[in-house]
Amino acid sequence: MQYFQMAGTGILIGLLNGLFGAGGGIVAVTAFQKMGMPDKVSHATAIAVMMFLSAVSGFLYWYRGFVSVSDVIPFLPGGVAGAAFGGWLLPKIPDFWLKKIFSLFILYAAVRLFLK
Repeated sequence: MQYFQMAGTGILIGLLNGLFGAGGGIVAVTAFQKMGMPDKVSHATAIAVMMFLSAVSGFLYWYRGFVSVSDVIPFLPGGVAGAAFGGWLLPKIPDFWLKKIFSLFILYAAVRLFLK
């Protein structure tokens, strides 16, 4: 049963990532926590899963002509630096504050999308 739950969660995460480019990580963190993963492990695992899903989605968008490599390259240095900083910072943030920050980010994103 756990295999089907994990596969179903993977399908939902991949679908959200492929359609919207966002949301899959939010679902992943929540699902992983409900499966019993500690908070920081849930966040780190979600990032690792999203890395592969984003690579697949990104390739398909590129292959179908929706994105060019020249549009992506300028964002990579800052993105890599931000990812490295986030990976360094995550273990240092207490779980209580990690939940609060994550919740505020989700609320901000929801309100911003709703008002557009």
